[in-house]
Amino acid sequence: MKRIQLALLGCGDVAQRDYLPEFHRLAERAELVAVCTRSPERMRWAMQHYAIPHGYTEYRQMLAECTADAVINLTPIHLHDTINRAILESGRHLFSEKPAAASARTARELAALARRHGLHALCAPSIRLFPQLRFVRQLLDDQVIGPVHSAHGQGLFGVPPWDGYPSDPTPFFAAGAGPMLDMGVYPLHALAALLGPVRRVTALVAHVQTSFTVRDGPHAGLQVPVEAADHWQLLLDFGGSRFAHVASNAVVVDSRCPALELHGLAGTLAFDPIYVDQPVRLIERGGQWQEIYPPFPQIRAGRSRGPDHLLGIEHLLDCIENRCEPLLGFEQAAHVLQIIEAAQESAATGCAVAIG
Repeated sequence: MKRIQLALLGCGDVAQRDYLPEFHRLAERAELVAVCTRSPERMRWAMQHYAIPHGYTEYRQMLAECTADAVINLTPIHLHDTINRAILESGRHLFSEKPAAASARTARELAALARRHGLHALCAPSIRLFPQLRFVRQLLDDQVIGPVHSAHGQGLFGVPPWDGYPSDPTPFFAAGAGPMLDMGVYPLHALAALLGPVRRVTALVAHVQTSFTVRDGPHAGLQVPVEAADHWQLLLDFGGSRFAHVASNAVVVDSRCPALELHGLAGTLAFDPIYVDQPVRLIERGGQWQEIYPPFPQIRAGRSRGPDHLLGIEHLLDCIENRCEPLLGFEQAAHVLQIIEAAQESAATGCAVAIG
């Protein structure tokens, strides 16, 4: 069987930490034929370490010249609108790191563009595919904790500066980025997958820090402006008297609270939607807390710890080969962006905002 050809666009922290080291798991089905990054040094490093035959420092040249069937877009957030559109217009399937676009409207436009061209457009986070979320979905379907009417989630950035971080953290705090788009999307995607679409949003959003100075590493002394709001508190209404609270911020050093907790009338489930090595914690009414490791084996001996982002790329290959409807489509990403936009509107007006 001919392998699907992929191009990697962006070779920063997440590429070096997660995508590239795990790509060997897909070697029978796909090959990396090109890498593009603004840094010639990173380009040469990726080509050498992962046997990628072609390298570029300008993405339009890569799209014009390379033979890839699909592109993995790992560029900074503010570039996603333009680059994702260019990838789809070039006739290639797309997997984009979060967010799919800067707005829900643009994400839906990109989804429509992909459909017109007969292409698949998928977007991180891939947590719908993670074993712990699949296991929790099964427990909910089996009514192990009964009907769920309450939930709590959090996506914390930690208080910057981040000691030991090897790259320039500026893009994470630029206008249009921030903790909600980087970390808050994890509980939002998980809750939408488990409880369905959000109907109404009430929120408080604040801007706490205005800047910080990197203390160590190659960027020590760099003054980083915090342009994006860094303190979000959301109250979500899923209908049917089902409410959830989601916090995402850069103002908490650490927390003992679970990243996601679902409260049913017959019990509670607590788990981390990101880290595949963590157990699901369950208490049933009248019982005691249990720790259960999901029984689903990681596909193709997947990652044993941390987030398994490569499951999203594997799902893209499944969609291309089998022409199936993606579980990580831009429509799902657009709904999460709509929740965030409604939160901004609610914080500005002091009113609850309905989502149609």
